[in-house]
Parts: sequence; C-alpha cells; structure tokens
Amino acid sequence: MAVPIDGTSGVVGRRVADEALLDDSAGLAAADPGGMLRFTASAGAQMREAAALAAEANLGVLSEEGRPRAVVIAGIGTAGRTGDVLATVAGPRCPVPVIAHRSAGVPGWVGAADVVIAVSASGRSPEALGAAQAAARRGARLVAVGAPDSQLQSVAEGVRAPFIPVPRRAPARASLWALTVPVLMAARALGLVKVNEADLAETAARLDADAERCRPAAESFVNPAKALALGLAGSVPIVWGSSPVASVAARRFGDTLSTNARYPVVTGALGEAGRGRVGLLDGVFGGLGELTRDIFADPDEETEEKLTRLRLVLLRDGGLNPEDDADEPLAVEERRADAVQTLAERRGVRCDVITAEGGSALERLASLISVPDFASVYLALAHHLDPMAVPAVTEMKELSTT
Repeated sequence: MAVPIDGTSGVVGRRVADEALLDDSAGLAAADPGGMLRFTASAGAQMREAAALAAEANLGVLSEEGRPRAVVIAGIGTAGRTGDVLATVAGPRCPVPVIAHRSAGVPGWVGAADVVIAVSASGRSPEALGAAQAAARRGARLVAVGAPDSQLQSVAEGVRAPFIPVPRRAPARASLWALTVPVLMAARALGLVKVNEADLAETAARLDADAERCRPAAESFVNPAKALALGLAGSVPIVWGSSPVASVAARRFGDTLSTNARYPVVTGALGEAGRGRVGLLDGVFGGLGELTRDIFADPDEETEEKLTRLRLVLLRDGGLNPEDDADEPLAVEERRADAVQTLAERRGVRCDVITAEGGSALERLASLISVPDFASVYLALAHHLDPMAVPAVTEMKELSTT
C-alpha cells in the first residue's frame, strides 16, 4: 500500500518573490534546510574528486580495441545531460558520432563496434541499467558511471567493464560535474576529446571562484546569481545560447529553473530560435504586453498587467578561435546574438547577458553554467520554496509505480 505523500514542503511558498530574503544570510540558511546552496557550491570539488576516481578506473582497456564506430551516452535527467556536454566539448572535429540516449535500452543499431557509457547518479535508473544490460547482450563495449555498490556497478562487473564510482554527496541535479568528468575521461581514453589535467584544474578553479562570487553572504548588488534571480522573478524566462557550447548551458539552466524554482522556461539554440521562436518577443508576454505597461505606475502595485513578462537570458560564447572548424562561422553567431539583443530592446523585453570566459571549451561551458545554477536556487528561495523538495516528482514516481 502506498504511503501518503506530504507535499506541503515544496508547495507552500510565496507567489511574489521575497527580495529581502536574499540578503538575509540567516534567513537563507533556514529556507534551505537541505543545503542546495552548499551542494551547488561544491562543483569545483566534485570535478577534482571525479577526476581522481576516473584516474583510478581501468579506462586504458577502452583504447585496446581501437576507435569505436559510435559512442552512446545513456541516462536521464542530469545524467543524460552529460552526453550533450561530451558532444559539445568534443566539437565538430570529433571523429565518431556522440549520441545522448534518454530512453531505456540502446538504439537498434548498437553492436560490437560501439561503446555505451551508462550514467546514473543513483546507479539504479531504468534508463542506465537497461542500456548497460543491452550493451552487454549485444557485445558493445561498456563503461558505467554511478553510485558505488549499486545495481549499475553489478552489471558492469558482470561483464568486466570499467566502472567509475560517483559517491552520492549531492542530489543528481547538483552533481552535473561529478557525472560529467568520468564521461569525459572515458571519451579521452577513446581518443575523442583532448581534455587534459590543466583544463580540469582551470575549470575547477573557475567553479570555485564563481561559488565565492555567488556565496549567500554576498549581497545582491555584487552577487551575479542573486541579481539574475531577482531579474527573473515573476517572469517567463527565455534562455538562448549563441553557440553549441552556450546552447548546452541554456538547456541546463532550463533544467534547474524547472526543478529548483518550478518556473516554466523556454530554452534552446539561438539559431533555432531565429527560425520562429524569436516571435515570442512580439507576443502577449513580450512586446505586446509591454505596450500596455504604464511606465508611471507604482512598481509595487499588484496589477494583472504587472504580473507576467518575458525575461530573456542570452548566453554568449564568442568561441576560442575564429579559425577553428565549426558548425557555422563565429561571426554569424555573434551577429545573431547582437540582433536578438536589439530586438528585445526595441520591444521593451528585459535581457540579461552572460558571456563565456576561459581557455578551453570545458571551462567556457562551466562559466556559463555556474552562475545560472546558483540563480535557480536563489529564485526558489525567494519564493520560499525548498529547492530540495519537489513533491510532484515524488508523487509522479509513486503514481507511476505498480
């Protein structure tokens, strides 16, 4: 018999954001009993620990059979996002297809010439387990990444496949880097990416620096994550990335805004948006809504016209080398990003811009993810929502389990 679910911890909150709470360190600590801010701040440490654990795994066996025909990264949620990270870090010069697979099992064409990387923070997700088992049946090379002493580890050990343990120190959605680094190290062993120790160290250092800038004690006027959260409060966020790297970061921000802050969000690549979704800027929550806004109205007055507006977040990359091969020229990406900022300005739609920094694709990706990760948590706390407690997820699992 199912146990009744108490969903009040995640449902009770405030419709209007409590801006003052974000500058109250004691209040933030009380509002975040599960420690999501602390877990988010551990990203740099996660990366270092994962790199050390991956170095201890027997990944050298992956190169013994040569380059695979294709690599499938199997997982769901944050685990599935690791496949997107690998594909974008490997870039257009990757010698084989890299495919993120988010369903149980593996694609029908997977066979002995391919590699399957099964990823699950818990080590028991049906998607990762099904993929690992299917890979074993079909004779594909397998790499497993997940919690130690889990079902996934048992499957890997049963076929003598490399297993990289990822201790459960944080919820899955706050463990992106703990799950991603082993995937990157496996891909490096296969000769697909050129991520080196310096790249990992510099990326971890950047994550540490961003955690310091976004710490709870830093007030909103100097804390980029709190400022971003307050700008998004009460809006319908649109998050677009100007490049493949930035687009992965945009989708990641959509994940965390939905799960942590329970905000509906539109995400994607700016190139795709330019084919139609950019029309959202003209719609009832964009330019059309702004036409009805009274610029002389009291900003604290509760009116229907005030409640919901679009808020554009543009993640710009800029690339590392304009001469590198890419899906499209850097100049095209830059012109498109400039154009959408101009469109938003003309329609009165507020726009936040985050620009990538760093000397590698991995570091640039991390620079676009870290502040938004914190912002999603601060936005949840501003609405007095516990970012750790998502009752709908628990109820969904309960209702869908026979």
